[in-house]
Amino acid sequence: MSLKKAVFSSSKLLNGLNSKVCVIVGSQWGDEGKGKLVDILAGKYDVCARYNGGANAGHTIIVNGVKYPFHLLPCGILYPQTLNLLGNGTVIHLQTMFDELKQLDRDKICYKGRLMLSDRAHLVTSLSIAADSKNEEQSKNQFLGTTKRGIGPTYASKMNRYGLRIGDLKNWDTFQQKYNYLQQKFKDFDIQPQQDELKEFKQLRDRLLSENMIVDSVYLLNKQMKEGKKILVEGANACLLDIDFGTYPYVTSSSTSVGGVCTGLGIPPQNIQTVVGIVKAYTTRVGEGPFPTELQDENGEHFRKVGREFGTTTGRPRRCGWLDIPLLRYSNMINKFSSINITKLDVLDQMDQIKIATKYLIDGKEIGYMPSTIDELSQVQVEYIKLKGWKKDISKITTYRSLPKEAKEYIKTIEKLLKVPVSWIGTGPERESMIQKKI
Repeated sequence: MSLKKAVFSSSKLLNGLNSKVCVIVGSQWGDEGKGKLVDILAGKYDVCARYNGGANAGHTIIVNGVKYPFHLLPCGILYPQTLNLLGNGTVIHLQTMFDELKQLDRDKICYKGRLMLSDRAHLVTSLSIAADSKNEEQSKNQFLGTTKRGIGPTYASKMNRYGLRIGDLKNWDTFQQKYNYLQQKFKDFDIQPQQDELKEFKQLRDRLLSENMIVDSVYLLNKQMKEGKKILVEGANACLLDIDFGTYPYVTSSSTSVGGVCTGLGIPPQNIQTVVGIVKAYTTRVGEGPFPTELQDENGEHFRKVGREFGTTTGRPRRCGWLDIPLLRYSNMINKFSSINITKLDVLDQMDQIKIATKYLIDGKEIGYMPSTIDELSQVQVEYIKLKGWKKDISKITTYRSLPKEAKEYIKTIEKLLKVPVSWIGTGPERESMIQKKI
């Protein structure tokens, strides 16, 4: 192979265009715009799989002016040739999933035979949703800001080994027994199930079985890989919300980093060729928890207004701040990004000056790491560098070369500070508003 071809092949591997297994991971506190790159890449992959979380995550895909706000469905569902999978690490609220499928039915997007649910994935019940709300209401001194979608209690039932799995639906008598046992467990906390929930599960079960949606996902995926099929892995939430590596306890209840791919899908680690980190051009988070670069001024309001920073799942306004390099270095340390996708660069279009956080300090001394406790993280002072804004509309620009020099300087600065190449640049919400940058 010539050097030129080798470099081109390597570039396509780093940006996810030609990987056997490519993982898309959020690098901040979520809402980075992961779904857009997944949507762009999904047409080049045979399988699009989710490995964690449930309806607490939200992707909004815009195709030909039509919005698809997905909470559970993998983004590959919009491509007719792509098989879509909810893996064993996910927790599934079936009614939410079928509600999302209704829009596809209306738009005549056929998904029959292309949507599979792992028989090992756990079911979200009305019991878990009620428990989630009750827990949040009773957390007087530690309001976590959960989405109240039943995610935490479902994972708790899983770890306590009395959770309901998708595969349990195959045998209705067994499922009823397990459901009644689960109900008894929740009664201890004075939580009652939704009326007629078992009847609803029976109806949903019949549809799942008639459409052959329940599969042994571990064998399915590994068979696909042995046959040379390409797998695109879609993460939910983001690294700083990881149950182990995030800003605990202000985190989600699953493994959101690249390690969760192996446990949430059954993919061997050596099979993962590419990890693309999604980095919003500024930082946001929903709910509670420390946020070193948070802005309480007109700049924060600008990000919220221009970036439409309101949660897809909750509708809550997001907290906004400057881009945080120490946070991103930590995220890269855990996930080892092959390259990164900068999203929402256009939100910075009208800013005179842009700041990037480069260091954390405590008592005036640089600490060189991201603290693991919220007490210490809440105490950090932040050192910034200042860059000149470009004051131009970049939303119609389709090539890196055509970007204003100040925008290119912003990108180069991020690459230099992180020591990770930028492969994609988002300049708007539409599928077409993405620049592919040569590495």
